[in-house]
Amino acid sequence: MKTLLKLEELAEMLLALFVFAHLPYAWWVLPATFLLPDLSMLGYLAGPRVGAVSYNLAHHKALAVALGVSGWVLGQPLLVLAGTVLLFHSAFDRLLGYGLKYATGFKDTHLGGMGVSQSGLPAAS
Repeated sequence: MKTLLKLEELAEMLLALFVFAHLPYAWWVLPATFLLPDLSMLGYLAGPRVGAVSYNLAHHKALAVALGVSGWVLGQPLLVLAGTVLLFHSAFDRLLGYGLKYATGFKDTHLGGMGVSQSGLPAAS
């Protein structure tokens, strides 16, 4: 992934941390909830199409923003927390190269194939 895109994802993670710092929750709540969006991978038990839909829904930044803004407007810190966790998690995933999934398989993402370098050769470990 290009450096500029990685910087954008890092900026989104920092924004999520900034928002979280202003919420009425202890710091341990963010790491404790960090992996919750990955429960959406259970959709892959029903096949790659259902898995891709469930994964993409739980990792879509528009959902994160919608939850966060809705919580702010409604005065519901729990919704702001949910949006913040989703934004932080999704940006972190993208920073590592895990993109939104295609229905063809878990490793097929909008950022390219996972485990395959830009040259098309298997990525070095």
